[in-house]
Formats: sequence, C-alpha cells, structure tokens
Amino acid sequence: MIQAKHHIVIYRLFKWLTCFLLKQNFNSIHIESDFIDNGKPVVLIANHISWWDGFWMEYLNQKITHRMFHFMMLEEQLKKHWYFKYTGGYSVKRKSRDIVESIDYTIELLNIPDNIILMFPQGVINSAYNNSIHFERGIQQIIDKSKNDFQVLLVANFTDYFSNAKPNLFIYTKTCSSAFLRNNDVEKEYKQFYAQILSKHKTKTS
Repeated sequence: MIQAKHHIVIYRLFKWLTCFLLKQNFNSIHIESDFIDNGKPVVLIANHISWWDGFWMEYLNQKITHRMFHFMMLEEQLKKHWYFKYTGGYSVKRKSRDIVESIDYTIELLNIPDNIILMFPQGVINSAYNNSIHFERGIQQIIDKSKNDFQVLLVANFTDYFSNAKPNLFIYTKTCSSAFLRNNDVEKEYKQFYAQILSKHKTKTS
C-alpha cells in the first residue's frame, strides 16, 4: 500500500489552497459542532457527495480539530494523483486482501494523538439527495480492532444557494467516543444523526 508522507511545502500549500478555493467558490461556510478537544486522535466520518468533500473536511480540521490531516484513497486514484500522498493521502484496495494492511495502517495512525483521519464509509460519491446511507465494512473493523481511545466526529455536509449566486456550505458534527461505537453499530448511529440533521437543515431559509 502507499503510506502518507506529509511534505512540509506541499502540505502547507494544500492547507492554503483549501481556504483559498472555499473563499472563492462559496458564499458562506457555517459550522455547527459540539467538538471539545480532549487531546486524543480523531476520526471524521462524513457523507460523500462531491469533489469538494476532502477540502471541506480539511477546512473543518483547520477551524475546529487542529490535527495532522490523513485520508484514505483508492490506490488507483492515489497513483494517478500522487501529490495527495504528501498531503496525508494513503491507499486502500477495495475487494482485496490488501485492505487488511490499510486497516492496520489506519489503526497505527490512531495511536498518535496529533492525527486526524477522514473516512467516507459509503465508498463512492452519492447524490446529495440520496438519503439511503450504506457503509462499507472497513470503518467498523477499524473501530472494533483498535485498542486505543479516540474521538469520532460524525459529519453531515449540505449546500444551499438560497438567494446567492454561490452556494452556502453547512457542516454539522456530532462527537462520539470510540468506546461507545465499539458497543454500537456505527452505521446505525450515523443514520440517526444524519436523519436528525437533515430534518433540522430543511427548515433553513435565506
């Protein structure tokens, strides 16, 4: 597998580019988060609805969690976009025995308090209007297999234009502990969270 290797220049550029692109392309960004930093590593579990998702989560990291950013990518995509390796990207092969190596590597990363790991358990980009959330098995395996304690942020992202030419971005989070999710179904917990946030978000007006 391909492991992440943060490059001092490329990673800083990526962080700057994240803020620049979001400022240029979005009318506003709203974050509603209950995150309280307890000094432990963090896992972000987010819905996957667009090309922008990774940038949104790095922005959330810069504003709220302040960790060294990591994210799992399909190996063929990471080979194609090799530069993501230097911004925290590491590889996984779906439907392959090599996925065990990626899971073990993720667990190693979660032994370091300064790390944050972004995961899109749906595995593919879905329509923002698709309310049927289905997770691949990897995220539950990581939570169950890891012996370290870490924080898990369930994240729901939505965009709305309202009366603006550019979209407005809304990021909602709910914090869970790894200990809680080892005794509960992470997919079920995410679905409940997502349904609650979607119901709340539908009431917004411009």
